[in-house]
Amino acid sequence: MADFVGAIDQGTTSTRFMLFDHGGNEVGKHQLEHEQILPQAGWVEHSPIEIWERTSSVIQTTMNGLGLAASDLAALGITNQRETTVVWNRKTGRPYYNAIVWQDTRTDRIASALEREGKGDVIRQKAGLPPATYFSGGKIQWILENVPGARADAETGDALFGNTDSWVMWNLTGGVNGGVHVTDLTNASRTMLMNLETLDWDEELLGFFDIPRAMLPQIRPSSDPTRYGEVVAPAGFAGIPLTGILGDQQAAMVGQVCFAPGEAKNTYGTGNFLLLNTGTELVRSKNGLLSTVCYQFGTDKPAYALEGSIAVTGSAVQWLRDQLGIISGAAEIEALAEGVADNGGIYFVPAFSGLFAPYWRSDARGAIVGLSRFNTNAHLARATLESICYQSRDVSEAMEADSGVHLDVLKVDGGVTVNSLCMQMQADVLGVPVSRPVVAETTALGAAYAAGLAVGFWKDTNELRANWNESQRWMPQWSDEQRASGYSGWKKAVERTLDWVDVE
Repeated sequence: MADFVGAIDQGTTSTRFMLFDHGGNEVGKHQLEHEQILPQAGWVEHSPIEIWERTSSVIQTTMNGLGLAASDLAALGITNQRETTVVWNRKTGRPYYNAIVWQDTRTDRIASALEREGKGDVIRQKAGLPPATYFSGGKIQWILENVPGARADAETGDALFGNTDSWVMWNLTGGVNGGVHVTDLTNASRTMLMNLETLDWDEELLGFFDIPRAMLPQIRPSSDPTRYGEVVAPAGFAGIPLTGILGDQQAAMVGQVCFAPGEAKNTYGTGNFLLLNTGTELVRSKNGLLSTVCYQFGTDKPAYALEGSIAVTGSAVQWLRDQLGIISGAAEIEALAEGVADNGGIYFVPAFSGLFAPYWRSDARGAIVGLSRFNTNAHLARATLESICYQSRDVSEAMEADSGVHLDVLKVDGGVTVNSLCMQMQADVLGVPVSRPVVAETTALGAAYAAGLAVGFWKDTNELRANWNESQRWMPQWSDEQRASGYSGWKKAVERTLDWVDVE
């Protein structure tokens, strides 16, 4: 009898492998970072080869460290950075180009052309997404147009596309020797190529980007009892059933057991992602949010979600560390920010890749406003944490306008949630309690849940709900006047970032 379920969490800055027991408790994990490749302003890339090597390594290190064999795992799930685009050769296994990361803005001309040509509304209606640099479709088009040989191979089906879930799955299941080319609905819904109603690739949308259907993966449920395949590599762990795939933010919804319409969570990672479950109803946003698939378990109808995607939150803290050098590690920002009582009048809008939800302005760029000689690096640290919270409020307000649902409590997860000051600020800025679960790495947990449900390791979602426990809760402390004044200043700061870059 297998005692554990495994989850690969292939993220923007690192890849980790985690093991969970039946109670949803973490049993073991290993994590490795990969290089952030920045060839020019606005371009962000990863090496797909490095990502696969890191994936293989973290599985082996975790399993060997605990003395476990393939037979100890009931199933394996994958969760991944969504929209990050890999195109590789079916016969050689070699990528045609680096992975183009979701944050990359090189496709702004493609996105703006779609709007000019009147195709934007069709994409919104069919795919639930605005034309934006964020999504995979434009990135695939860029590779096909700029990498010699890629288009010809795509036409014959020798060039394959996938977000990193598909790339990792293909390698896990044998690569050039019969690797399985699949994705799930949650990842497919992030491409601008899938129709949210038919749940299949859409010929009209493919035509907008001139993408051959032959290069696209098969779309499968997020939790698949028929299994996508079995592990072939890394050597020594062959035979583990692969039964779960979820894009990282949808995986966090499952890990936070947000299975009922109206339940929401906010994940704090490289960016922030606030999702609201809308059930089997597809709600179309009028306020700058995304309509997306939340999950599909087996043959059940898919659940949908409204999502507010924020490009830069945790990565703004990384920027303070790596580019400015005012902290030597992410953990230091809390102590530094606590050294001052407030932001000293400054606001930091980290629009490094433009602004995502609810603005969708690729012409925006980062700005620090309100500076005086009084301000110190502690004020900048505090303004950085506040920017995470204010961006989440922007999304929360849009979500309430779209759905009519007012949040009673915000469930939170991800790396930034270890920062108690930031979570207190979030409660203050929103005016609602903020709740963190015992298992903060809910993205990996959600992938494990999807995989385990498929093989009966967990019998239903009620069993998963029973696993959820609160670790800490932060209550709002600001007055309504403080909250309104702070948010007013933030809105003024956002206005200063707009129209900075000329987008053709």
